[in-house]
Amino acid sequence: MVCEHVVYILCCKDGSLYTGYTNNLDRRLSMHESGKGAKYTRGRGPFQVVFVEQFTTKEAAMQQEYRIKQLSRTEKMLLIQKWQKETLQNEHSKEL
Repeated sequence: MVCEHVVYILCCKDGSLYTGYTNNLDRRLSMHESGKGAKYTRGRGPFQVVFVEQFTTKEAAMQQEYRIKQLSRTEKMLLIQKWQKETLQNEHSKEL
């Protein structure tokens, strides 16, 4: 399964959250850091990637991006915490 479509959430230095879509996360993060990413993120760096979800189709990724953007900050924080917990568990199980 090739997952080339990504939905991500950045935590900006001011504590705000930015949700976006890309098909190349490394390039997109470089754009955000250089001030050439989304208008919202200009001047809000450095950023921390706090959530990443991969999809096989652009359509599925864009739908998830839309759903996340409709969430309240509290709901987004719960989503981030759940993702981070799952990521840590997956990394731990790979070490075993």
